[in-house]
Amino acid sequence: MRIIISNSSNEPIYQQIVSQFEKMILKGQLSAGSPLPSIRGLAKELQISVITTKRAYEELEKEGLIETVAGKGSFVAAHKREMLKEKSLSIVEEELTGAVLTAKSLGLSWGELVNLLQQLYKEV
Repeated sequence: MRIIISNSSNEPIYQQIVSQFEKMILKGQLSAGSPLPSIRGLAKELQISVITTKRAYEELEKEGLIETVAGKGSFVAAHKREMLKEKSLSIVEEELTGAVLTAKSLGLSWGELVNLLQQLYKEV
């Protein structure tokens, strides 16, 4: 499991961790029941504060993506398919909103944007 932290990002470190775990879970790279690294272990590996890592895990738990078992560690939670689908759509919507705002600011028409999206979807 590889988590990459960027000190030059505007996004807080704990949120970078949350985002990367979310993506791994939503893509199925981490399945229900998969263990996560210990809070201390991940903090040491990333060379960050244990408090920062703990905050990321707490956020993931609030979102229902992980469960923590005292004395055993943190694990990917079993989720309902609808919740995962909704979360996935939310991530895509957020990314597309930025793209639409950029397209509008550059004067692209709806048709041009749709054509570009279709082309990119076929290529990627």
